[in-house]
Amino acid sequence: MKKNKKRKLDYVVISDVHLGTYGCRAKELLNYLKTIQPKVLILNGDIIDIWQFNKRFFPKSHMNVIKHITSLLSNGTEVYYITGNHDEMLRKFKGFQLGNFKILNKLILDIDDKKVWIFHGDVFDVTMQHSKWLAKLGGKGYDVLILLNTFINWISKLLGYGKLSLSKKIKNSVKSAVKFINDFEKTASDIAIDNHYNFVICGHIHQPEIKEIKTQKGKTMYLNSGDWIENLTALEYKNKQWSLYEYANDKKANNSDTPLSKKEIAQLNKEKKGNFLFEELLKEFDIKKPLK
Repeated sequence: MKKNKKRKLDYVVISDVHLGTYGCRAKELLNYLKTIQPKVLILNGDIIDIWQFNKRFFPKSHMNVIKHITSLLSNGTEVYYITGNHDEMLRKFKGFQLGNFKILNKLILDIDDKKVWIFHGDVFDVTMQHSKWLAKLGGKGYDVLILLNTFINWISKLLGYGKLSLSKKIKNSVKSAVKFINDFEKTASDIAIDNHYNFVICGHIHQPEIKEIKTQKGKTMYLNSGDWIENLTALEYKNKQWSLYEYANDKKANNSDTPLSKKEIAQLNKEKKGNFLFEELLKEFDIKKPLK
């Protein structure tokens, strides 16, 4: 039997996987990942969900996603882990690098002579109206937003209100959803235009999108990778073009619901550095042995 040929891609962006929660579609994500061969994989926040999961709930299917990402690292794929609000504990490791694996709060890339700004998007949650001028300050402004959000969430939790999340807030009503999404897209795009970014890529609001946004100051392409809870989407870059991947329309991935092969598992067991990396990551979240 011929081995299924994987699609070669330059960049892949996924976000809002929420491993460790009951709503996570880990099997579908693994099916997708097994059909592609990306040069660069960008995990744009909320990959592991520290907010919601039960520490005893981390099924084998969820662990298999992590193992597969490890195998991608072993095969030369660069992996950027951009922190989100549900995995904000990793923000203290900003700048950490081990081989092809890096942890960042935001990422700026030059792709085919185009400037691309990538971040999760939770910094806009409680500071939407003030985000623009703070982010204009550059890297320090972005870090101020993160600290401000962390502080506000700490106060909110202390008062018994829990953490604030735009992605939760927009589900309350259709009207508010439209407004929040529009505000989110406009804020991100305005900042991108002010900073002369050709592309701005976010996650967080679970709304997959690719569209050009114009203002009097210029234009930018706004992209959102969606999520792996409801939409099952990702962003792919190949032949100098960004496209929106939808699992529902991928017959190959839908028909590849198979576990990791013995060869893949054996390879993972040999890769001590990769395994050590993710073992330490899981320890940080205090995740116990995965359920079978």
